[in-house]
Amino acid sequence: MSHNSFGHLFRITTWGESHGPAIGCVVDGCPPGIKLTETDIQDFLDKRRPGQSKYTTPRQEPDTVRILSGVFEDADGAQITTGTPIALEIANVDARSKDYGDIKDKFRPGHADYTYFLKYGVRDWRGSGRASARETASRVAGGAVARKVVPGMRVRGALVQIGPHAINRDNWDWDEIDNNPFFCPDKKTAQLWADYLDEVRKTGSSVGAIIEVVADGIPAGLGAPVYGKLDQDIAAGLMSINAVKGVEIGAGFASAALSGEDNADEMRMHPNGRPEFLSNHAGGILGGISTGQPVVARFAVKPTSSILSSRKTVDTAGSDTEISTKGRHDPCVGIRAVPIGEAMMAIVLADHYLRHRGQTGQD
Repeated sequence: MSHNSFGHLFRITTWGESHGPAIGCVVDGCPPGIKLTETDIQDFLDKRRPGQSKYTTPRQEPDTVRILSGVFEDADGAQITTGTPIALEIANVDARSKDYGDIKDKFRPGHADYTYFLKYGVRDWRGSGRASARETASRVAGGAVARKVVPGMRVRGALVQIGPHAINRDNWDWDEIDNNPFFCPDKKTAQLWADYLDEVRKTGSSVGAIIEVVADGIPAGLGAPVYGKLDQDIAAGLMSINAVKGVEIGAGFASAALSGEDNADEMRMHPNGRPEFLSNHAGGILGGISTGQPVVARFAVKPTSSILSSRKTVDTAGSDTEISTKGRHDPCVGIRAVPIGEAMMAIVLADHYLRHRGQTGQD
């Protein structure tokens, strides 16, 4: 199985399976001289870690990261990157492979079981192996390194819709995200989601979600025509996340309902002598190149395919059968997708920042 790497100048390669001894990430292309400790990475892994509320899988993984290479002490004793590959390891300590014994010969509807088996003739049925969302912890670790590459960059994500229930954007408060288990910027909607997901969880079903990721402090000029567009790579990065079925930049699909006048991001000269935009329907990207405005993307996550309800399927012998998935699963996998989306956005922006600097000499 190839294609386990993402990026060009800043590149991550993830490895490991859901129920193997460990998972991890190798970061290649990180510039030297950047301060980096395990704590810098752990803070973001803790946001994605399972078992933190009744609305996510109860699997208890501490997701403790170890830096195995690529750092050394500077003259002051601080740990800094050396410019060589940074190897990161996260142990799996709470895998329960027996939970999947009943389905090892059956294909779960909505899962990658069938396509993996069709392509490779073999599949790791223990928690889906490489197809598991467990792999995304490695991306979050790599994204923590990426956040340190672009000076002044801040990447934040929020859950903006669960099932049919969307937030009220008039109530958006970034500070509220840390006050609820949903990464929700709207206090009232977070309370509604709690009641809604309680019912979903009790029935053994699942629902989808939409996540919004905003990156500010991004310099103008990142990205390149025609096949190196910044939004193209953001879309690729977000679409590579498990269970993602759609990505939009800026106004996205809603722009189809706008007029040309409404959609145009008009410009005026600011008193500081620089042009400024009066709106941001473009999501901070025009012609595939960043404008200097916040870069905004949203992605839709489908309902978790592992549900208790019996579903029709077939088995590896080619017989019709039925299946219900037991074990520990997220009623809404979109909740823990927020830090994953942040990580992929940071990785893309770090890569494009280094590509831009290499081509133009500009920071």
